[in-house]
Amino acid sequence: MSAIVEVERVWAPPAIDLWAGRRPLWWTAGPIGELAVLLVHRRHLHQIRYIKGWVGWGPKLPFDGTLVLRQADGSVRRRPIKDVQVRPSHIALLPDSRLLIAGGRTRKDDTGAWRANARVFSLESGAQENAFCVGDDLPALVTDRSGSIWTAHGDEGIYGGHPESGAGLAGWSGAGEAIWAPEGRLPDVPLEGCTAATEGDLVWLIWYSGTRRGGTFLTRITPATGEVTSWPSPLPRPDGFAVRGDRAVLTRRDHNQRTTEVVRAELLGDTWTVTERHKVHVPGRVVKHCGQGRDGSLWLRAGDTWLRIEA
Repeated sequence: MSAIVEVERVWAPPAIDLWAGRRPLWWTAGPIGELAVLLVHRRHLHQIRYIKGWVGWGPKLPFDGTLVLRQADGSVRRRPIKDVQVRPSHIALLPDSRLLIAGGRTRKDDTGAWRANARVFSLESGAQENAFCVGDDLPALVTDRSGSIWTAHGDEGIYGGHPESGAGLAGWSGAGEAIWAPEGRLPDVPLEGCTAATEGDLVWLIWYSGTRRGGTFLTRITPATGEVTSWPSPLPRPDGFAVRGDRAVLTRRDHNQRTTEVVRAELLGDTWTVTERHKVHVPGRVVKHCGQGRDGSLWLRAGDTWLRIEA
């Protein structure tokens, strides 16, 4: 670890899980300091060898798993998740002890309707409670304290014909109803989502543009009013972002290496300005879907170890 950047090691799966063939795959940081990790046994998985890291493991449908919940106080609970019928790209916690599992892609069925790519499971029974669509091509997804779902889409979703995905950013109710769209209030045309974060009741979606002037943007959404504010990002295409007031921390991985760039920034006037920049060594290789921000804490996955960096 770098002696300059304080990095807290939060959790790693017990060796007994790894020896038993249970792999830690999809994960999320919850809105009240939880860490949730879905473990799946290797008998349900196949490996895509050209994709590096844990994201190269895919499930054979249907599959069962175990959700590990590390609470903010350090206690750990386990909950079975049964008969999952979607290939996950993200998981997220919802109110009332529920888990969202969302696949990255969707397509139309024979009737022309978009297929459900999100499932909601009870953490009490482990059974599915609901299914719906949250748009196509999902590089980034986060839930807020109220249970709304926020997505930043990729180019295949933006140009693939799905109405909400086409705007690049979207907000959904916990039942999958579209509740927010940017409606022309973004500084450029999105091409790809990078990562997402929450800060209290605010939601941040990080994305970059494919236009000639291009750039990466930090977009803050106030769900209560629909207000949108965007700034140019001080770090191009970050894979982790967390904010606390006028201070932020961003990370950009060295793909499949045990290092990541950590940038601290401060909002000075109308500009996020870099105040520190460090190369940090971490305990495992860093690949896609490695970062998520909650209330000033940037959660970072490095191999099978979860770390936390404060803004």
